[in-house]
Amino acid sequence: MQVKTPDRAATELPVRTDPPHRRRPKWWHSRSLQGLGYAAPTAVFVAVFFVLPLLLVGQMSLHDWPLLAGDQGGNTPENYTDVTDGPLFWPAVRFTLLYTGIVTVVLLGLALLLALLVQESRPGTGLFRTVYFLPGALGLASASLLFWGMYSPTTGPLSRPLETLGLVDDPVSFLGTPTSALLSTVFLVVWKFAGFYMLILLVGLQRIPHELYEAARMDGASRGQIFRSITLPLLRPSLALSLLLCVTGSLLAFDQFFVLTKGGPDNSTVTVVQLIYREAFQRLNLGTAAALSIIVLAVLLLLNILQFRGLRHADES
Repeated sequence: MQVKTPDRAATELPVRTDPPHRRRPKWWHSRSLQGLGYAAPTAVFVAVFFVLPLLLVGQMSLHDWPLLAGDQGGNTPENYTDVTDGPLFWPAVRFTLLYTGIVTVVLLGLALLLALLVQESRPGTGLFRTVYFLPGALGLASASLLFWGMYSPTTGPLSRPLETLGLVDDPVSFLGTPTSALLSTVFLVVWKFAGFYMLILLVGLQRIPHELYEAARMDGASRGQIFRSITLPLLRPSLALSLLLCVTGSLLAFDQFFVLTKGGPDNSTVTVVQLIYREAFQRLNLGTAAALSIIVLAVLLLLNILQFRGLRHADES
């Protein structure tokens, strides 16, 4: 008697294939709406306070736009040529670059030194960290006004002690010459922001594993070798962030010079942002002020791109 075996094709279970376009569940739509709801306030804020003003500034830079008269029609090339042909444009550019270079070197060097001093947890370290960071809690305009009073040759507390000690014969004018005005402003900025950048670098130092330091000491490495081979390479992201913030903030310097020097003496401390202010609110020409703003924005974007590319190549190497 022959036993009939079932056909193999009949015994195999059919393979279930999913449709090409599956319908997403309801919870996905609800979470998407929640995400859009969370992002909506930030998107509205960016659109209202950044995108729309940027578009308005771009429109102003292409038109003749007096402050009190409004749009007077197209003035596309003249706004940009009037800015670059002005007598204060290139001196302001040179002074801004000089100020940026000095502040960046002195500020980041001092911030790194302070971060190394308070890196280890010792008795009193928390107090020193607080003292170093405390000036950063003061507004820049308020700090500038405070130093303006301190720098006063008649009522300030710095000039009279020097006269009493016989170190100087006449009251010291800390803001009377271009060099002294620049150095006095640099001292203010370093005092104000050294603790802030110290905190950024301190966070980077705390992320470096202590095992690397211990292994280097066991191998007989000196402090200088440890600093060059371990600390600086692993601190590169924090240094990059500090460098980016410091350069951008210095190129956009305004408050400290507006309060301390008003651009003097003899327009020797006029920054690019002060030039924008003068074009807009003293010469009442929003068109040229907007054109200069667009130029500054383009330079900052290009500089940031170059910095990011340089840091990326350094990381890859």
